[in-house]
Amino acid sequence: MSERVGFVGLGAIGTPMARHVAQAFATVVWNRTAVRAEEFARAHGAQAATDLATLVADCAVVITCLPTSREVAEVIAAASGAWRRGHLLIDATSGDPAGSRRNAATLAGHGADFVDAPVSGGTSGAEQGTLTVMLGGSDDAVARARRYVQPYARKVEHVGPVGAGHALKAVNNALLALNIVAAGEGLAALVKLGVPAQRAVDVINASSGRSNVTEHLIPERVITRAWPRTFSAALLDKDLGVALAVLEDAGVTSELYPAVKRFYAEARQALDAGADHVEVVRRIEAAAGVEIR
Repeated sequence: MSERVGFVGLGAIGTPMARHVAQAFATVVWNRTAVRAEEFARAHGAQAATDLATLVADCAVVITCLPTSREVAEVIAAASGAWRRGHLLIDATSGDPAGSRRNAATLAGHGADFVDAPVSGGTSGAEQGTLTVMLGGSDDAVARARRYVQPYARKVEHVGPVGAGHALKAVNNALLALNIVAAGEGLAALVKLGVPAQRAVDVINASSGRSNVTEHLIPERVITRAWPRTFSAALLDKDLGVALAVLEDAGVTSELYPAVKRFYAEARQALDAGADHVEVVRRIEAAAGVEIR
């Protein structure tokens, strides 16, 4: 407990991640809504920083878990006078590769290191400490970062240079979106043809079309009509935009990714602002005139 780790961003996934970090290291937290940081500190034996410069000055390692790379850049700028050689920023944000490279370059100007470290596994994985972490950065920086992400991870992989982690996370989330739309449309058709939804899912999950969407999201959220809100459609739409940029930068032409991006952008307009990423299935159901239940 001699080391101090700073954690910035106590959202739905950031809070349980920070809790695991606080169980392993002396932890200083900061959140845009200060009362949330204060409540976390009281509950988990951490310290709440009054400002970002103080947090960075007190912690050689800082983990960020924010909505986009833009907010990470704002955090770096807010503490610009405090960064120094020996600092390491581990960015667990679902950011964009170009933004990560810019943030890494800014920190390099202060002698500090940057590793992009997005996660997959959702809020349940964050709660259980079983997230998959995708690390992008130099060998030395990644080797140092591993021990600080391990408290909330089951699988930690170094996937390439700075930006590679965020590129992989964006493509992963694009595949999630593709699966949600494809499963929703297919199951809507099957239900209209008289196939019970649960029976259809049971058969698919014993066959080659199975995925995390059919094994978990459809049975637990759609068929039950539970619709928990764990990860917003707006954030998945953002990740789809990042994935499109990744493909464009790589010179890969896609027919499917742009179509799913358009679907999510339109679905967000039809749903309320806080809609979960799986709730886009409601739009499929409405268009088909059927409920997958």
